[in-house]
Amino acid sequence: MSDLTLSFAAGAYEHVRDLTTGAVKPNGINLVSVHGVIEDVLFRSHWHREWDVAEIGLGAHVLAISKGEDDIVGIPVFTSRVFRHSAIYVRADSHIEKPTDLHGKRIGVPEWGMAAAVWARGVLGDEHGFDFRQARWFQGGLHDKGRPERMPPAHLKGLDYTNIRDRSLNDLLVAGELDAIFTARAPNAFANGSGKVRHLFANLQQEELAYWRRSGIIPIMHFVGIRRDVYEKNRWIAVELLRAFEQSKNRSLERARDIVASFFPVPLMHYAVDDARSVMGEDYWPYGIEANRSALDAYTRYCFEQGITKEKVKVDDLFAPETRFTTRT
Repeated sequence: MSDLTLSFAAGAYEHVRDLTTGAVKPNGINLVSVHGVIEDVLFRSHWHREWDVAEIGLGAHVLAISKGEDDIVGIPVFTSRVFRHSAIYVRADSHIEKPTDLHGKRIGVPEWGMAAAVWARGVLGDEHGFDFRQARWFQGGLHDKGRPERMPPAHLKGLDYTNIRDRSLNDLLVAGELDAIFTARAPNAFANGSGKVRHLFANLQQEELAYWRRSGIIPIMHFVGIRRDVYEKNRWIAVELLRAFEQSKNRSLERARDIVASFFPVPLMHYAVDDARSVMGEDYWPYGIEANRSALDAYTRYCFEQGITKEKVKVDDLFAPETRFTTRT
């Protein structure tokens, strides 16, 4: 019997590399892989469902499940995780020094329900007393005008929220018409070193490690999803893919620790890995539902509190039931 051929798309991550090159092969599955700019992969997988298996934005999936739309079946493989203290940018000449200074301010966001913004608002609320309802929000394209809104705060009443169509958020921040932006990708006014924009937190690493020590959470941005029609014909692929992704990730971490050869063009890479292990333990980038339940529960709570979903989504409803109890490779 020949292997099942599945198309697969994701960002060009080191931790999925062995799976896409064939160094790790799921039993009974032939993966035909493509890579691209992550925003493009997410857009095409969300709107067009181009691939059998693809990287999916967590926010879009939580919203879809809350609405009873289940054409994507998740597997608990988390391709992108990022602390989002770094996602908050303010004008360099402002007097905004701490999260509660954002109360009453004008804040831009490319999309209300994008995972980076959801995490940033949620963490600031849980950890720093920030109440997002006390700010004025402006949604639009970060650098291009007129970004459509997929995940608005549809279930919140009284939120000061405006869609911007004629100018970019970056330009509004530079012009002083916004005080801050919550965004995954840095605005050009920060990235180009103009000195006009800075991070809210002056010491990001200190803040992020302190948050991890309190919560044990590394925020999840994206996961791997299977098209429902593909999954229903071969439900065994959910566990087999999870096993293979786990093996590929473990091999990438072994390379990162290798002091014989430099698999990453980063000096002192193995020291960074040792530092992460000493702080976060051996399995600091876990797959699987149970190892990530606290992070997923926090995120689904934030989606509910921030008006993206009408009710809090159950964590187990996000993933194929076959993946709820699995054995580590």
